[in-house]
Amino acid sequence: MNDKLSSFPSTASVVIIGGGVMGASIAYHLAKAGQRDVVLLERESFFGQGASGRNAGGIRYQFSTEINIRLSLLSLPMLDAFEAETGQAIDVRHCGYLFLLNNENDMAAFQQNVALQHRLGVQTEWLSGEEIRRRLPMMQLDDVLAGTWHGQDGLADPNSVVMGYINGSRRLGARPLTEVSVIDVESRGDQVTGVLTNHGHIDTPIVVNAAGPWAASIGQLAGLDLPIVPLRRQWLTTTPLPQIPDDFPFVIDFMPSLYFHREGRGLLIGMSNPDQPPGNDQSVDIDWELAIMEAASQRMPFLEQAGVASRLAGLYEVTPDAHPILGDTPIEGFYVCAGFSGHGFMHGPICGLLMAEEILNGRATTLDIDPLRISRFIEHKTTDEYNVV
Repeated sequence: MNDKLSSFPSTASVVIIGGGVMGASIAYHLAKAGQRDVVLLERESFFGQGASGRNAGGIRYQFSTEINIRLSLLSLPMLDAFEAETGQAIDVRHCGYLFLLNNENDMAAFQQNVALQHRLGVQTEWLSGEEIRRRLPMMQLDDVLAGTWHGQDGLADPNSVVMGYINGSRRLGARPLTEVSVIDVESRGDQVTGVLTNHGHIDTPIVVNAAGPWAASIGQLAGLDLPIVPLRRQWLTTTPLPQIPDDFPFVIDFMPSLYFHREGRGLLIGMSNPDQPPGNDQSVDIDWELAIMEAASQRMPFLEQAGVASRLAGLYEVTPDAHPILGDTPIEGFYVCAGFSGHGFMHGPICGLLMAEEILNGRATTLDIDPLRISRFIEHKTTDEYNVV
């Protein structure tokens, strides 16, 4: 039960805005480190109903930049150990990711990516087109030239991760609250002094913006422009498909950003719309759903007879270089953990820890997050992530 109505806090050591995986992880790791009076504010009636509750649940090591690979190297083992640490099962499935490549430019880029992954200890396999066709005989892959495979990539349940951290943080003394909207971030000069909500003021010296697709709006309340744009993505799940084997991997047809993975006895299928305008619309575009199914049926012709069991749309929080913004900002006491460009769920565990270190110690120590600071955009020190789905 939400206890805010009976005892809404007037002060806090840290206020976190956003009750998705990032906010929940930050609250948990702050409380685990001994920070008292941590308050987490979620505007919806339930935690994890925003971007965290509307994603495909993918977890992977296969990225194109060192910082993203290092985040995965730290975060995915935390997901493997999640149930032991928190008591919450999260249905981790190491089904593997298989990227399909059908043009020379992508092949050259992925060859560089694999070399970088190998240097960092991620043993991604390079597969020929023929090897891929043998692995996926139920798919039409005549045009596939090559691909990459890593068997420790896979899936986990986002809602379970969020609730594991929420319940864990509550046991450790944090106060996660729902149905609380932040109206203003208050400051004196360049120092945060509190937040104004629909239930009243909370005086605090530290505010963490973990609002996902709405992070730019929260940034504006604090007087900070954040280059984070919400962008709709959508997918569907099919009725049962006996043609799909139990060991079917997470398959990504890279050029059209078309992806498939097992969901129950059917498939979850999604595809990025390159013409999608920015905005907060989370309704399902039926015309785009038809485009998804047409593209998917070209890869798996038997999908023409499949039914749609469910459909959903959600928001990516996109930055210009497809990397998140982490850490402190020019406004003292105002921190950001947002902009993950569709890859935040899998990095939620480590980013919560890094943000706790940043807040409590003045600097993240488990991993150098300087490449992810907002200052990179001013200093023109950005590096684009190539493996965006």
